[in-house]
Amino acid sequence: MSRDESGVAAPTDPSDHSHPPRRSSPWTVPNALSALRLVGVPVFLWAILTEHDGIAVVTLMLSGITDYLDGKIARRFNLTSALGAVLDPVADRLYIFTTVLGLAYREIIPWWLVAVLVGRDVLLSLLLLTVRRVRRHGLPVHFVGKAATFNLLYAFPLLLLADGSGTLAEVSRAVGWGFTWWGIGLYWVSALIYALEVLTVLGNRGRVRAA
Repeated sequence: MSRDESGVAAPTDPSDHSHPPRRSSPWTVPNALSALRLVGVPVFLWAILTEHDGIAVVTLMLSGITDYLDGKIARRFNLTSALGAVLDPVADRLYIFTTVLGLAYREIIPWWLVAVLVGRDVLLSLLLLTVRRVRRHGLPVHFVGKAATFNLLYAFPLLLLADGSGTLAEVSRAVGWGFTWWGIGLYWVSALIYALEVLTVLGNRGRVRAA
């Protein structure tokens, strides 16, 4: 069973027997990693606002690593749960939201970048509300959306390291903004993919009603 973009488990094709889904207990390693990421959100926010940049960078790096590991372990051992389906996307969104706010507050990134990223999430929320009116489950997660999240989670600690002088800051700035632009592009490409899916769902429903 896969997760949709809202964190709700999407149904799996019953004819697919290659890797049969297994609903597991909520007490799993992937869920523990997602919960650990959530605990790190207020730690990061405190660190960046009080300019404890070393702690902030380590927290962001651990967030990116645990985000990769929880998905990898869940897929490798076919572990799914209702709790995990909620924790993972919630942790992603909270980290992106708090990080861009903290970086903008510190004037490390411009406020228009906050608007671009938060605006995409607002659009996606509206799309999910729309599709939920016509079917029970939401939208399946696309690789493009997950790739966008990875790019942004890699970009943020680099941008924080770039807030200084010297060779490390210069390299971090170049690489960090590279990840940022890729993340922004993929973030909005994934939003367009979801929008097309919603239009397809609504179109199919309209044809069913007309039949």
